Amino acid sequence: MNAQTLSGGCQCGAVRFRVTGNPGTSSICHCRMCQKASAAPYLALVGPGENPVKWTRDEPAWFQSSDAVRRGFCRECGTPLAYDAPDGMALCVITFDDPEAVAPTIAYGIEGKRRWCDSVPDLPERVTMDDVEQAPFLKTLQTLQHPDHDTKDWPKK
Repeated sequence: MNAQTLSGGCQCGAVRFRVTGNPGTSSICHCRMCQKASAAPYLALVGPGENPVKWTRDEPAWFQSSDAVRRGFCRECGTPLAYDAPDGMALCVITFDDPEAVAPTIAYGIEGKRRWCDSVPDLPERVTMDDVEQAPFLKTLQTLQHPDHDTKDWPKK
């Protein structure tokens, strides 16, 4: 595997990071603390491997979620960014500019898995931005979300 440079950040762009080198194991965790920290049925995390995480724009704020674990988040928009424990730090997969590059390969905390998670792939699907009849505001929507790449300045002036 060739070494790669991966970057990512929060939704508003106030916090950005970069990892140069091959990442560690990517996983999802269904434990109740990860569910609450992400407000989702599971949290996808990937360790940086042997590579340091470089915070390239500001740094996360931290919440001590247990005696052993703290969780990093953007103090501006609240995006969960990191999990830091005695065995190392991991970054939230979805905050990477290319989450597919660090797709999870194992699931942990399955004792907390919501029963309906297995049926999610069977739900009816539709493209969000195509439903203008149900949500007319989509015609003129201007997102304030940071793009999925590094920018010199953000927000735009």
